Amino acid sequence: MKQYLSALQQILDEGIDRPDRTQTGTRSLFGMQHRYKLSDGFPVVTTKKFAWKACLSELLWFIEGSRDNNRLKEILNSQKTIWEANAGAESWKPHAQFSGDVGRIYGVQWRSWQHWSESDQQYISIDQLKAVIEGIKTKPYSRRHVVTAWNPGELDQMALPPCHIFFQFYVDNGKLSMQMYQRSCDMFLGVPFNISSYALLLHMVAQVTEHEPGDFIHTLGDAHIYHNHFEQVKIQLSRNPYSLPKLWINPKVKDIDAFTMKDFRLINYESHKAIKGKMSV
Repeated sequence: MKQYLSALQQILDEGIDRPDRTQTGTRSLFGMQHRYKLSDGFPVVTTKKFAWKACLSELLWFIEGSRDNNRLKEILNSQKTIWEANAGAESWKPHAQFSGDVGRIYGVQWRSWQHWSESDQQYISIDQLKAVIEGIKTKPYSRRHVVTAWNPGELDQMALPPCHIFFQFYVDNGKLSMQMYQRSCDMFLGVPFNISSYALLLHMVAQVTEHEPGDFIHTLGDAHIYHNHFEQVKIQLSRNPYSLPKLWINPKVKDIDAFTMKDFRLINYESHKAIKGKMSV
């Protein structure tokens, strides 16, 4: 995770102070790219404690295609989730269809993108994740192994428009790599989650398509540190990182929809103490 830490320092040193939607203010740089070789260890932040179960449960929730924060609570086995503030935001409440609804966010777009069929004269659902997994199996060298969450026609139906907006897979000599593009990158709170979440997704798809996990490439658009996180970032940068842990996945699971919380473990994960920071909504 040295690339991530270097990016934090670069943004503090070279970033531009800008206003933002939340009125908090950010310091940002535009356009970064980091490559994580998964054979070197699982990319997870060690300079502060990482909320592993929150990350894992959110990804499983996305894969389910859910829009219900109450379902995320069930998976996590907790009364609070990282989506609590978005689900309860005053600006979103008039659009919510039920208590806990966060709209047609990431997993909904991954698993049930709505497409108008002229021949059927109705909307049909496209399961992008299922299609890309099948494509990796049958046409591994295709350049169309893409899943997108950015649906311009449905942004007003989301509690939060997607920050990590699309990802693409690439097969080479039995190894599966993935590149993800993230338009908006909260470097202190969000990005460590995003790195580990997509590395985990890569491991899962590699397993169900019978490939070795290769590289996770993270391409960042607006990479920013909120002004109210400067002190936390400085504390984090003062700490020496630990070695990366290894990821264990239950080898018996061969279906992307069959994974549960019990099928994953971080082995030899060591970290510094947690550093709290307020999320801007």
